[in-house]
Amino acid sequence: METLTLQFQQYEKKFKALADQQRLEIMYELCQKGKTCVCDLTEVFTMSQSKLSYHLKILLDAGLITKETKGTWNYYDLNDVEVNKLLSEQLCCIFRKSGKGTC
Repeated sequence: METLTLQFQQYEKKFKALADQQRLEIMYELCQKGKTCVCDLTEVFTMSQSKLSYHLKILLDAGLITKETKGTWNYYDLNDVEVNKLLSEQLCCIFRKSGKGTC
């Protein structure tokens, strides 16, 4: 049960991160462009750099994006592995009754 509780906490963090239109737009932009410098993201979105950084941190903490630092710049990218987990049957398996499919 402890492992299941930990899984629920991890999914809660991911779904909270996804429950914001601006963060979804950031993820979409990263999906379209690939690895992108934070300076380039500030040009796309009409929000301050501090607000953008706030949203990026939430997405990063949820594991939905990755960050690579080169010098003084941070480059962000969509974490395809984590996003694909949310779009696959892996999450559904937690709630599938026995005998109704396999994971």
